Amino acid sequence: MANVSHRGDMTTHPDISEMRARYARMLGGRDVALVDGPVFLLGLYCAASPWILHYTTSQPALATHNLIVGIAIGLLALGFTTAPERMYGLSWAMCALGVWMIIAPWIVGSSPDTGVILNNIIIGALAFVLGLMCAGTAAKSVPKP
Repeated sequence: MANVSHRGDMTTHPDISEMRARYARMLGGRDVALVDGPVFLLGLYCAASPWILHYTTSQPALATHNLIVGIAIGLLALGFTTAPERMYGLSWAMCALGVWMIIAPWIVGSSPDTGVILNNIIIGALAFVLGLMCAGTAAKSVPKP
């Protein structure tokens, strides 16, 4: 069996620059890897919120709306995770979905109560902030000429 207890410093490895370049390519600008999870969880909660807060019977149109928007947010999160270099341009779509979620109770719903309004405002604000974070990171990761 090989003795691997003599590991030294990696800076002396002959292929260190190639390994660093390959590692950077694999990450592909993954500066917001910690944002992808919360975006997906936000989409999941948005889709399930009508059943969690029990307003499927009082606001059926808004329940369907939140389900569809939640699925859209979840799909954006999956896209951010699987193809970040191509998807972070859609970070602004997250901001737009956040603004839409804030105003949707009055446009889609019919005389929503305070709980429904607060739920959508919180989801919308979080989507807007997470979208700004993704957009900011995407702008920083664009290679400079």
